[in-house]
Amino acid sequence: MKSKLFNASCFALITTAMTFAVRAKIELVFNNDYGLTLEQIGIAFGPAFYGFTLAMIIGGFLVDLFGMKKIMNMAFFGHLVGIVLTLFARDFWMLFSGTLLIGIGNGMVEAACNPLIATLYPNEKTKMLNRFHVWFPGGIVIGSILAYLIVDIMGMSWMVLVGTLFIPLIIYIFLFRGQEFPATERVSSGVTYQDMLKACFANPLFWFIGFCMLLTASTELATTQRISSLLEETVSNPILILAFINGIMMLGRLFAGDVVHRLSITKMLLFSAVFSFLGLLWLSSATGAASFMAAAVFAIGVCYFWPTMLSFVAEKIPSSGALGLSLMGGLGMFSVAIVLWAMGLVMDMDASGSDTLYRMALLPAILIVLFGARLVVEMKEAKS
Repeated sequence: MKSKLFNASCFALITTAMTFAVRAKIELVFNNDYGLTLEQIGIAFGPAFYGFTLAMIIGGFLVDLFGMKKIMNMAFFGHLVGIVLTLFARDFWMLFSGTLLIGIGNGMVEAACNPLIATLYPNEKTKMLNRFHVWFPGGIVIGSILAYLIVDIMGMSWMVLVGTLFIPLIIYIFLFRGQEFPATERVSSGVTYQDMLKACFANPLFWFIGFCMLLTASTELATTQRISSLLEETVSNPILILAFINGIMMLGRLFAGDVVHRLSITKMLLFSAVFSFLGLLWLSSATGAASFMAAAVFAIGVCYFWPTMLSFVAEKIPSSGALGLSLMGGLGMFSVAIVLWAMGLVMDMDASGSDTLYRMALLPAILIVLFGARLVVEMKEAKS
């Protein structure tokens, strides 16, 4: 049962991730062919993140009440209707509506699957959450390569690209059929609902890591989501940079278990912040082949951010349960929605993609200070 549920979860995450690659490719289609400004596109893409946020938070409250299976059914419905609406989108509101429903579907996947993985593998949370999240960059690589082949090489319509999202969607709902879902770890361990709420809302450490999540998620996802407009002046095929970044992220997450044995969770996060900062600075000035080297540094930085932030909560604040994981992911996606809008606004004011990347480097710079301070606290606690 473990392997079947894990594999089905991976295909659900592939569906989620492919939507990010598809949006990155069709961004300039709606700018050039349908006349939307970059700011409008940023607003229309925003629901992918705050819809994700709302779904994760609501799903986090409901997953213990309704069960993970019903949450996954909600994810399927959101994905299905959202993809159909996107296929027919020709204006702002259709694009907005389709993106919103896809965002809700994506959020429900995270709300159900993160606690599912933590429950299935209670003694290997960091390793298996990273292995599960291999398929976020993995799905983006798949989507990016499909985008390049379908649109750039074969010259087919962007709608064919959007239609490929039905493939992993059908696979994951088929794999989940007939499977028995376990109770969440919080329920099975006897932690009360009140204790879970207290761990989330009355714990200063949760507030600290929640604030950090605002910055880690934006550093990774806002940058990669707008890769086409950020790099169109310096790279001939930005979508290949996206595939390259996420290929490196796949490898990094696949071997995260070995890394975490050598470094603590906090050291992993500090390491990630340093490389993300250096990668963004380099990307802001690199051109041509050097862009791939800069992208590699950036990818090494961001590859551990998302799953390791979730692992931090699961291991250091375990009583926060499914709600803690969902709130963490929801905060991250909410911040990305805001940063996407801000990036579009800045670029519409004639700022180049390079200038925007340079400004984005401020986010991991702040994280270096925060994770460094947290590491000092942990080292002092270990000595006392």
